[in-house]
Amino acid sequence: MKSIATGAPLLHADELPACQVHYEHGRSAFLLVCDHGGNRLPRAVGGLGLDAAELERHIAWDIGAAALAVKLAQKLDACLIVQPYSRLVIDCNRPPLSAAAIASQSEATVIPGNLDLASADAAARRREIFAPYHDRITAELDARAAAHQPTILVALHSFTPVYLNEHRPWQAGVLYHRDARLGHILLDLLRAEGGLVVGDNQPYSIDDETDYTIPIHGEQRALPHVALEIRQDLLADETGLAIWAERLARLLGRAELLFNEVL
Repeated sequence: MKSIATGAPLLHADELPACQVHYEHGRSAFLLVCDHGGNRLPRAVGGLGLDAAELERHIAWDIGAAALAVKLAQKLDACLIVQPYSRLVIDCNRPPLSAAAIASQSEATVIPGNLDLASADAAARRREIFAPYHDRITAELDARAAAHQPTILVALHSFTPVYLNEHRPWQAGVLYHRDARLGHILLDLLRAEGGLVVGDNQPYSIDDETDYTIPIHGEQRALPHVALEIRQDLLADETGLAIWAERLARLLGRAELLFNEVL
């Protein structure tokens, strides 16, 4: 991969911006975000030394998450902010200066284009992908706060049925950290659906070392928030997407009412 000269652009004018906003004027309290919504690569990074098949895998993006998020946003009448570039360029749900933000290896796959990365190249990725995405979330939250508009932050992700040869039993996971109020409500509602195995901070959990979106935009602002993980095979076609969009829209609406009742 050719190194980027200091100050040179990573993304060119004809490339997709670092965030996409859907239903910008949505009227509900929900703000949906999707940190790993796409597997695009800027031309400047080439293929990161990977073949096309690797870039279709979960190591590159949360498969199905953005498609689900768009359907859910429409049902909720909610603003949605999606980050469309691959997490292999920079992971927008990691502290930007952490080693995990630009991974040299994901699962068992080495990422050649991230090995011995020049500081200027890493800075360009932070400046042109990470910062604009999170700046847009910040701007949306600032505007809502100024307008005294209630906000519930929901981060949408997907996970693989098998990770490092270990089968995962969950269809969905509810993730939270310091503030479990909304997470516990939604966990109970999902489990009450019947027929679902729902992870409580599984298959992942949130903390300050490995996560960014919920700690920064949810916890620091004391907003009600939750991260949701849906297993990717359940989002593999339009039927699965429609089922989960309907289910989450219904349950998030119920969770909002229950949360407000206990305030």
